[in-house]
Amino acid sequence: MAIEVGTKAPDFELKDQHGQTVRLSEFRGEKNVVLLFYPFAFTGVCTGELCALREELPKFVNDDTQLLAVSNDSPFALRVFAEQEGLEYPLLSDFWPHGEASRSYEVFDEAKGCAVRGTFIIDKEGVVRWTVVNGLPDARDLNEYVKALDTL
Repeated sequence: MAIEVGTKAPDFELKDQHGQTVRLSEFRGEKNVVLLFYPFAFTGVCTGELCALREELPKFVNDDTQLLAVSNDSPFALRVFAEQEGLEYPLLSDFWPHGEASRSYEVFDEAKGCAVRGTFIIDKEGVVRWTVVNGLPDARDLNEYVKALDTL
């Protein structure tokens, strides 16, 4: 069971595909955050979801909103994946300590060793305002993210 709407979003500090540290708390008071957990880079459903976001990027990375995508891959794998797919938004590595951020959002699958498809819309005050969690094989509908962002 993922953390609930109305909950203060757990802070984290993760490296992106370029080795830069990203802290969720950096966006407080500045931007809403679309926080997207996905199982692994280079897999069919994940690649499809992340490329769909790339195609609609101005809706998710702008003056008011920041997209952060988190997987349990290493930063090195994420760099190659981002370059291969033309992904210019932050891909964050929850590799070590393995799954720490995913666990804090209660979307880590212990049996599989990866995050399930959890999405959290976090407002500028750092509060979770919308969430959806899908199973590993089930792609998410990014139009739902847009609707949720429109309510903030």
